[in-house]
Parts: sequence; C-alpha cells; structure tokens
Amino acid sequence: MNEKGLVANMLYLAETEYPTPAANDARQPLSLSLWTQYMLDNFATVAEAVTAMEQAPFYVMPIMSPDGHAGTAHLSISDATGDSAIFEYIEGELVIHHSRDYQVMTNSPVFDQQLALNQYWQQIGGQTMLPGTNRAADRFVRASYYINEITRTADATEGVGAVFSVMRNVSVPFGITIPGQPNIADTLWRTVSDQTNRRYFFESTHSPNVFWVDLAKMDFSEGSPVKKLTLTDGAIYAGETSAQFQPAEPMVFKNATEE
Repeated sequence: MNEKGLVANMLYLAETEYPTPAANDARQPLSLSLWTQYMLDNFATVAEAVTAMEQAPFYVMPIMSPDGHAGTAHLSISDATGDSAIFEYIEGELVIHHSRDYQVMTNSPVFDQQLALNQYWQQIGGQTMLPGTNRAADRFVRASYYINEITRTADATEGVGAVFSVMRNVSVPFGITIPGQPNIADTLWRTVSDQTNRRYFFESTHSPNVFWVDLAKMDFSEGSPVKKLTLTDGAIYAGETSAQFQPAEPMVFKNATEE
C-alpha cells in the first residue's frame, strides 16, 4: 500500500502468457518483480492506473521464482474509494478487468472463468452449500460469499478482524502442497489494508500475533531515509510497529528472464 491508499497484490496464475515483443516494438520491458512497485510509485487511484495501462506503455517480462518455477502471475489493485482492477496476460495480451464489484482474486483459472464459476455457485446459494477444497476456484467462491455476508461496521478494528476471518477461512493449511503446482501451496502470510485510515496489517502463519503499520506515522517526504521492518530470524511483533522500522538499503529487484 502506498501513502495514497492504493493497494497492489500479486498471485500465481499458471495460465499467464507474457508478450513476445516484435523486433520493432517501441514499448519498454518491465521486470515482473517491478510490476507491483510501478503501480504504487505512479498512481493514487485505480482509474488512473487502468487508463495508463490501457495505453500499454510497457510489456512485462517474467522472472524465475526462488523455487525454480516460471514467475507467472496476475496483479490486482484497489483504492480508498473501493474501486478495483485485475490485470492478466493471456495469450500474450494484457487483459484488464475493472469494476467496483470485483472484490476477490485467487489463482487459476483466469479471472473471467472465476466469475463464471462463482455465478454458478451464487445460483445454488451459500446457505445451502459451498465448495470446500483448497483449489483456487473453490477458495474464490467461498471468499466471494463470505466477504458479502460478514457484518458491516464503521468500527475500523472490527472491520479488519472481519476481513481476517474471511481470509483465514480460505487460506491453505500447513503441509498442503502439490508438486509442480506452486500456486497450490500452504499459506505463509495474510495482510489486510485499511485504505481509509492508511494502516497495513500483517499476520505470519508461523507467528501468534497480528501487527500493523500506521502510514501516518511514517515519513514519506522526498529525501527521507529508506527503512524496513525485518520479519526473518524469528522476529515477532505485536501492535503498531512504525517506530521499529530500521534504516536499510533500497530493495534490489530481480532482473527479468531474457532468452
């Protein structure tokens, strides 16, 4: 989440096919590792991002993930007004799904197929039956149902707790992995973004605590130092953690895979 409340998330999508640019392609390449950062650095709203991406100012190049699999992914963004969009590269072309109604993204299949499957389950009715496997399509249906059934509240703390309750319902338990399918694996962390109050909540599935960062307490002015909160080496946090960020070197992004 950036200081304007724009949030970007990226997930595996096995069906992704990145562009194969022609020799005279005037667009610039962008490493997949920078796609999320590009959105956060350049836009405050979903509408701004969609308008820019419709012009195809660049094409995304894949990276190899640490587990040796091709970095095939799709990207979702949302803003403080409630607007959302999902970006997918299908058969080498960028497909944009833009609507305030799009509240959920999981993994495979592609988003338009997810919507069709979800429509089928909506006709059945969640009170009667919901699909219960760890497959992304089933998790999409459960999340879509529960996110609209949880109690609506103006209390920010209760709202964050309600969203976490849905995410825990659709998370994949420890030990659930399928060889060759990195998009079906146990959940390592969950995050919730309070875009109204600019608070970013983080929960590691290996830790008993939820902690958060209040962006209003961070210095985003030009020339301010780079800082980070280290989550490795057994570090455990609870509550608001902005004061615990330490000076750090800027992030180094992974280069794109080139033939």
